[in-house]
Amino acid sequence: MRIFLDANILFSAAKSDGAVRLLLNLLRKAGHECCVDGYVAEEARRNLAVKAPDGLAVLETLLARMRLQDTQHADRALEATLPLPEKDRPVLAAAIRHGCAALVTGDRSHFGALYGRTIRGVRIHSPRSLAEELLE
Repeated sequence: MRIFLDANILFSAAKSDGAVRLLLNLLRKAGHECCVDGYVAEEARRNLAVKAPDGLAVLETLLARMRLQDTQHADRALEATLPLPEKDRPVLAAAIRHGCAALVTGDRSHFGALYGRTIRGVRIHSPRSLAEELLE
């Protein structure tokens, strides 16, 4: 399965050797393809540079094992149909454009109401729900 990762997932996996990094490693070992685009990769880099600069090298190692897509120009028509705040729409739009079956995000405040829902072929997951669905 192709899974799109939000920037907060990249940040968490790079910041500490905890549950999110373990999840990404288990997904890869199980044959799933983790995908990101330049938009979320750059957001993760910016946040790490400010909050946890030691994680930048780890992030680059993680990104080297993922499918890194170019950032595409905004698709305003698509983004306007997505039930998210404007700043979060590019994340779900990228998952849709790149043909991902799932989007994993820890952003409960903006994506939480969408957890478990499928929008334009992309099922929205928290890290826990993704692990429960794919790894148990």
